[in-house]
Amino acid sequence: MRNIILFDPVKARQELLPLTFTRPVAMIRFGITTIMEKWQRAIEGTYSFDTQDYLSIKYPLVLSPDGDDLHIAANICPDEKLIDAILSLDPEASLLLNNETIAYRGNGEGDSVTYTGSPLALNHIWDLFMLNDEALRRDFSSLTAGRESQPLSDSCRLIGDPANLFIEKGASVEGAIINVAKGPVYIGQDAEIMEGACLRGPIALCEHAVINMGAKIYGATTLGPHCKVGGEINNVVMTGYSNKAHDGFLGNAVIGEWCNLGAGCTASNLKNTYGSIKLWSISEERFVRTGLQFCGLIMGDHSKAGINTMFNTATVVGVGVNFYGPGFPRTYLTSFTQGSTAGMHDMDMDAFFDTASKVMARRNIPLTEIDREILITLRQQLLDIS
Repeated sequence: MRNIILFDPVKARQELLPLTFTRPVAMIRFGITTIMEKWQRAIEGTYSFDTQDYLSIKYPLVLSPDGDDLHIAANICPDEKLIDAILSLDPEASLLLNNETIAYRGNGEGDSVTYTGSPLALNHIWDLFMLNDEALRRDFSSLTAGRESQPLSDSCRLIGDPANLFIEKGASVEGAIINVAKGPVYIGQDAEIMEGACLRGPIALCEHAVINMGAKIYGATTLGPHCKVGGEINNVVMTGYSNKAHDGFLGNAVIGEWCNLGAGCTASNLKNTYGSIKLWSISEERFVRTGLQFCGLIMGDHSKAGINTMFNTATVVGVGVNFYGPGFPRTYLTSFTQGSTAGMHDMDMDAFFDTASKVMARRNIPLTEIDREILITLRQQLLDIS
């Protein structure tokens, strides 16, 4: 069996902050599954990670005794042409795309092969929602091929080809309107869609996720495991275990794990001038041009926003942020801070871990010592940089 290592390209990891503060690139959810899960379906093998040192205690690197490991860039998604090119590599050879290595065998110091395809890849944080439509459609085809969906309840209304709806075992869907004419809708195991909800694909609702009564969900949207949403959502990727359970709008957005947006929380995704959007780059410590007209909230893991919080267009929130009170926060909130428009100050880590433990316990998941060590190390590294 092949030993496959998904490595974090330096530039891609920096561009995908704040999500990659707390996970390898391969563990980013994109479409229905994580990037690692896509590769696991594509090439059989034993997988591990080549990522930041402080993350490796949870996501270790495993090398084979003979040194003939297959290394693949974790920001690249598999397709048939790319898989063939990677599996055709000679020992020690590397595969290049635009003069950057996207795969190699062994030490990669042998011959180089130029790849001429155009793989689906995450090169910027906004690619997560901009390219989620394509990723979701690919995952839907892969995950549902040759399988039979659970039946849709008679209490629901389906618009479009029934082949574009797939319901896993244990899911509960009652009194919903589901439109699959423009894209597929995937409803994961033990997920729930409550009565009065309206969905327009492509949409992925992963295992144990919940859509509350009367919610309006537009594609291309991914709701990761155990997410709970309500209100109006348009083209959003929620990684997992996060809530936006009440009324309010969220569009063209990326939300990490263990986040909570309070009742009435709304995030703008369009400037009043309809102009091109600049977004704060955490790695470059400056605003960068995105070329986008629509871009909403980007939020790292374990961050919270109080009720009726109003986020400006293209606001970036780091890891472990707690914002509350009236008014718009700044368009960049530094990791491990809390406060309001009156001022943000450093987060007390004991209080942070107390809250995180309570939040995770609600999903029967412990905050482990390894999790604590990763977050403490991350905070210290950020303090050292500042």
